[in-house]
Amino acid sequence: MAGNSKRKGAIRTSKKGASVGSGGRGKQKLEGRGPTPKATERDKHPAAKRARAAAKAAEKRGSTRVSRPRDRDGIEWVAGRNSVLEALRANIPANALYMQQFIDADDRVKEILQLANDRGLPFLEAPRSELDRNTDGAVHQGVALRIPPYSYLDPIDLLEDAFNNEEAAFVVALDGVTDPRNLGAVIRSSAAFGVDGVLVPERRAAGMTASAWKTSAGAATRVPVSRAVNLTRSLVEFKRAGCTIIGLDSDGDTFVQDVSQEIAEGPIVLVVGGEATGMSRLVRDTCDMVVSIPMFDDTESLNAGVAAGIALYELAKIRHP
Repeated sequence: MAGNSKRKGAIRTSKKGASVGSGGRGKQKLEGRGPTPKATERDKHPAAKRARAAAKAAEKRGSTRVSRPRDRDGIEWVAGRNSVLEALRANIPANALYMQQFIDADDRVKEILQLANDRGLPFLEAPRSELDRNTDGAVHQGVALRIPPYSYLDPIDLLEDAFNNEEAAFVVALDGVTDPRNLGAVIRSSAAFGVDGVLVPERRAAGMTASAWKTSAGAATRVPVSRAVNLTRSLVEFKRAGCTIIGLDSDGDTFVQDVSQEIAEGPIVLVVGGEATGMSRLVRDTCDMVVSIPMFDDTESLNAGVAAGIALYELAKIRHP
C-alpha cells in the first residue's frame, strides 16, 4: 500500500499506471517566470520591431536635430520664418516654398510670399504634420524652403576649366574646413580675387549648404565648387599639370607676401587647413611650399575664412602688381 512504501513521495495513479512522486524535489519547476515582458522587449513582437526600426533611423539622423536637415537625396530644408526670409533675400537657390495651412501672416510671411512670387518660386500649402516630417521636427513656424542638392564640379573638370582661362590657373583647396560659413567666406573672397574654383574633400568637410550660400553673398553662382574623394590625390593631379601647391599654415617657412612673382603668376593652388587641426600631414607633404600670415601677437590666430581672404589678397597683388 502507499502508506507502507519505503520510497519518498506519494504514489500517483494515471492511465499509464502507478508512478512515484518527487517528494518535493521538483518544486522549483512549479515556480513562476516573473511578470510578462513588455511588448517592446519581446524580439518577435511587432512593437519591438518598430522600436528597433525607429532607433536605427534615429542613429542615422544623429542624436541632435538640426534646423536645416537633409534627406536621403541631399535635399536641404531651411526652416523658420527668419531663416527662410534671409535665404530668399540672399537669393539662395530653392525649388519650392512650403507654408502651413491657415498660417497667421505677419510682416515676415508677407515678405516671404512677395519674394517667392518675384522669383516665380512654386508655393505649396501643407499641413503641419507634413512640415514636421520634411524638416525633421525643427521649429519651422509654418514656413520651410526646399533647397535642391548642389551640383559639384569634378576635380578634373575644374582643372581643365582653370587651364582654359586666359590667366594662369588659380585654385583654392580647403583641407578639413567644417564650418559652412567659412566655406562661403572663402568663395566670396575667391570671387573678389580672381580664383577659378574651390576644391573641398568629400568627407569630414563643409559642403554647399544654405549657410554657405548665404555667406557667399551670391558669389557661389560665379565660383564653382569641386568635391574630391581624395584631396591629396587631387592635389597630386594638379601638381602634375604644372600647378605650384602653396600651403597656408601658422608655422610656414616664409610669409605669403614673400612668394616670388614667378611662382605667383604661374598656375597655383592655395591650400587652407581646417579651423582646429590645420592641414593634414599628407596634404602638407604634397605642398611645394608652406607660407604664413605675419601677425603682431604670436598668441593670436585667424579662422579659415579670414586667413584665406588675406592670403588671396596678397597672392592676387603679386599676380597683378
